[in-house]
Amino acid sequence: MQVIGLASSRLASRHRNQKQMRGRGLSRQVSLWVALIGLLASGCNPQKTEVRVIPIQQSWQLNPGETIGDHRIVSSLGDVSIEVRGDRIYAPFDGQLQANDLEGCYVFSSPDVPAYLFRLCGLKRVRLGNIQRGTRIGSANYLGFATLRRQPDGNWALVEPSSDVLERLLDPNSIQVGGGEETPAPE
Repeated sequence: MQVIGLASSRLASRHRNQKQMRGRGLSRQVSLWVALIGLLASGCNPQKTEVRVIPIQQSWQLNPGETIGDHRIVSSLGDVSIEVRGDRIYAPFDGQLQANDLEGCYVFSSPDVPAYLFRLCGLKRVRLGNIQRGTRIGSANYLGFATLRRQPDGNWALVEPSSDVLERLLDPNSIQVGGGEETPAPE
């Protein structure tokens, strides 16, 4: 943001100097550049999003986010790793994508399946916030995916992911419009 602000200030200064020296033609061009930079700067403001911490009932020796040497673990027991090769990942339901307390991981929640959360690790070019089903939420080379189910004590337990939800994440055309939706995991 500082770079955009600095560029905008320099262009505005150049605009004033050129306007005095050359007249209106060039100053209009500089004005358009200043306006364009202002629009870009306003669209680049990252939204302040809340990081969602999920208390998970199970624990294992190796968990996503931890490192072995200089290598970060992106999946562990309870997660499914999918080689996506840079493809897009889509919202499986109407819902919300939030940052997770695990670096590089995000949590998708939906009122359509309130007892479940979906943890996605390895996403790039992420779109946080409220998202409609079938909308791109990011892309990945490898996607670490976990399904979590709320337990009566408020903790979350990792459960086997549903192939239906995984298909929805990878192919927006697999999403049925209007009814016919299955639950994401067996109860």
